[in-house]
Amino acid sequence: MCGIAGELRFDNQAADLAAVERITHHLAPRGPDAHGFHSRGPVAFGHRRLKIMDLAEASGQPMIDNDLGLSMVFNGAIYNYPELRGELEQLGYRFFSGGDTEVLLKGYHAWGADLLPKLNGMFAFAIWERDSQQLFIARDRLGVKPLYLSKTKDRLRFASSLPALLKGGDIGKTLDPVALNHYLNFHAVVPAPRTILAGVEKLPPATWMRIDTNGKVEQKVWWTLNFGPNADEANFTFEDWRDATLDSMREAVEIRQRAAVDVGVLLSGGVDSSMLVGLLREAGVENLLTFSIGFQDAGGERGDEFQYSDLIAKRFETQHHQLRIGENEILDQLPAAFRAMSEPMVSHDCIAFYLLSREVAKHCKVVQSGQGADELFAGYHWYPLVDGADDAYSAYRKAFFDREHDEYAACVQPAWLTDDVSGEFVRQHFAQPGASAAVDKALRLDSTVMLVDDPVKRVDNMTMAWGLEARTPFLDYRVAELSARIPGQFKLPEGGKYVLKEAARKVIPSEVIDRKKGYFPVPGLKHLEGATLGWVRDLLVDPAHDRGIFNPQMLDRLLTDPQGQLTPLRGSKLWQMAALNLWLSEQGL
Repeated sequence: MCGIAGELRFDNQAADLAAVERITHHLAPRGPDAHGFHSRGPVAFGHRRLKIMDLAEASGQPMIDNDLGLSMVFNGAIYNYPELRGELEQLGYRFFSGGDTEVLLKGYHAWGADLLPKLNGMFAFAIWERDSQQLFIARDRLGVKPLYLSKTKDRLRFASSLPALLKGGDIGKTLDPVALNHYLNFHAVVPAPRTILAGVEKLPPATWMRIDTNGKVEQKVWWTLNFGPNADEANFTFEDWRDATLDSMREAVEIRQRAAVDVGVLLSGGVDSSMLVGLLREAGVENLLTFSIGFQDAGGERGDEFQYSDLIAKRFETQHHQLRIGENEILDQLPAAFRAMSEPMVSHDCIAFYLLSREVAKHCKVVQSGQGADELFAGYHWYPLVDGADDAYSAYRKAFFDREHDEYAACVQPAWLTDDVSGEFVRQHFAQPGASAAVDKALRLDSTVMLVDDPVKRVDNMTMAWGLEARTPFLDYRVAELSARIPGQFKLPEGGKYVLKEAARKVIPSEVIDRKKGYFPVPGLKHLEGATLGWVRDLLVDPAHDRGIFNPQMLDRLLTDPQGQLTPLRGSKLWQMAALNLWLSEQGL
């Protein structure tokens, strides 16, 4: 788990090592334990290391194998690396280190791009082939690990975060109008390859790219999530799917314990994180560390779920840490949280994860998190609406989109106005083959697009800001593939995630399962009032923050009635606009 950076030149010049060094040093929070650089002709690599799998110096990066003619940088964790190492040793490969990095390097030499389907883990990596003068970069199936790109006629640069990439220079600072449309309409989700900046892209999940010193690019999607049972599962009963879910989760949780350091759990008190605690204790993990966070109540809404996290902590005898945050600290820490974001995010969870990660990092370096269960097992309120709708696209849009196109047009100044690109994106995604049922179309979109650029990115950005590695068992590709095969009728009942809840019932108390669904609430950012509202007003109307993006009439309307302008997902439209300005300011844009 680390931060990576690099450059490949197309103009017969040596790589700009100074630029790579600037990018890499900005990634220091992602890898506080060590750093390294490698430069040879047209290519340069930089790396910041967080020691998790193998603490020895031999696993340091950039990793170079002169015998194989390969060098690489890698961010992530390959959980099944011992098994792959065994396969490679049988093929005659010898190893000089004990971690997963060298397994990737030698695995690529043995199998090329065919290595990728063999990997169980989260990863973004780059490998330089000395003899062919080609760079190979790849990203994991569900985009758990990020990889940002900047390509000009002269060079390609990459980094684990967008703000770090900017430190290399030579990147424009103009917003992408299409990305802005996504941000304001599609709940701040900007689908790959776009980012909010016109000069920066991100490698899509489950994608590899090969590029040579002439700038010639080959790119391929190496994994897709297909919906519907396999032929041998056609007659599966609910009990069959429930048991398969439990077995799959047991394996996913257990394999994510592989580390040379202690592993804790982010315990919200919901079904998903509680299930992780129960499975870890079931697997025999002793002295398990758990962490919960709560916030000051606002707008009549409770800001914590301690009653449930306390119940789980007591039941499974964990070493529990409870953190409560007041309004003043939220405002104090919001700028730092936004500096840690690779792209602007509106979710209140961001500040929660940022502050929680700060606390957790004092006690351990690795945690398991329950992210992904709602998207994979149909835990959100819109899935039944889509399932029963004559027009699945319209039902999804009504439930998820922050604005209709007319309101978006009234929100931005004319220079930023586009067609309904976010609506067309969703329409086209729903029309793709591979998911025939209406609810499966929504689940596929959410698990392969929304999940990647909202919850997953949030967890990565906020934990890595404190040198903390977050592992997500629900995003084990075997769990994801299984969930996609389970018919909607077994996911949707009783508020969603039915098959998962019934599997969890074999592990954790029913009080946690049968509760009303909760979220990670930060009421002060939803119900804008008092000092928070004043702070947001300054962000939006102060001339120093005016970038000519938003229509002043819309700002006036929202500021006059902040409580009456919530999105269908119950977020603040005002906060969404302020968040963009805050992110741009904190990135120096």
